[in-house]
Amino acid sequence: MNILQIKERGLEIECLGRLPEDVLELIYEQQLFKLFTAKELGGKDLDLLEGIKVFQKMSVLDGNFGWLVTIGTGGNAFIPTLNKEVCEKIFSPRNAVIAGSGYPSGIAVKIDGGYRVTGQWKYCSGADYATTFTMNCFVENEGIRTDKIISCSVNCDQVEVLNDWRAMGLKATASHTIRVQDVWVPEEETFQLGIIKNKYGSAVHSFPFGAFAEASFLSVCLGITENFLEETAILVKQRSNDQSRTERMGAIQFLLMQQQKNFRQLEEQLYSLLNEYWQKHKEGHELTDEELQQFSRMSKDIAAACVDIANSLIRSLGMDAVTETSSVNRIWRNLYTAAHHSFLTP
Repeated sequence: MNILQIKERGLEIECLGRLPEDVLELIYEQQLFKLFTAKELGGKDLDLLEGIKVFQKMSVLDGNFGWLVTIGTGGNAFIPTLNKEVCEKIFSPRNAVIAGSGYPSGIAVKIDGGYRVTGQWKYCSGADYATTFTMNCFVENEGIRTDKIISCSVNCDQVEVLNDWRAMGLKATASHTIRVQDVWVPEEETFQLGIIKNKYGSAVHSFPFGAFAEASFLSVCLGITENFLEETAILVKQRSNDQSRTERMGAIQFLLMQQQKNFRQLEEQLYSLLNEYWQKHKEGHELTDEELQQFSRMSKDIAAACVDIANSLIRSLGMDAVTETSSVNRIWRNLYTAAHHSFLTP
């Protein structure tokens, strides 16, 4: 199938509640879960801006699709943190993709050679096809829970998926809760961001993780907003031939043009600052706390502005705005859900 056909299948994907098998096959074929994976591991090895722009383009096609490509590629951040053999085992397969959670809602009991892990983690997007799950746990040593947090990688066949994702949008992201009970995790299959254990990393992997995540999720919001503006333009054009609505449609067209211009300014704002930071990073300059805080504030502001763009238009779109099966309603719900991620909310 052609990747552009994803745009025509948004309702089908939402109703299914997951990505269809042929869409997953397309992702594997085009290495869309491996945008920041080394070529030796079967990846595309893109630079940061190239990958972030792919996230936006995929989200224009469909919010669920873009979100899952972004989340799947986000797991590439862990590539340098695992020893060479474990890294190759996890990331080399054609269908390799990580799902998981950064929230430490599990316990890892320290024993010789590794940990016994038990816990439950919410919002693990892509849980229905992940080959590996990652999860953060508090370490328990000799019966005493410590403040130390360890990140664990666990093969999918040892993880229970609870199928409990019930959000208003991004319904097909399979962002389910996962659970493990007394699973053995060898020491070599644990990891920590920032600790390098192999040579498969690139400049992308050493870019500050918080800014990387903010840029990733914001690019999804931008893509969904772009899709919303496209769909709104189609609806306005369809109704502009109705003589009884001429004056009203003229006002909506003017508002749409304003918001399209506003959107392009927001897009430029993200990529301008991200490019500046990326160039500094590649030149070996460490980004300051103040710069990272500036990026975080900007990301939250732009995400809020994307929601405001959609809200300014939605009430002018008639029953399409409130009909769940309409494209514009589905896109609006996806945007609201994506912009609610903790990296983008105040």
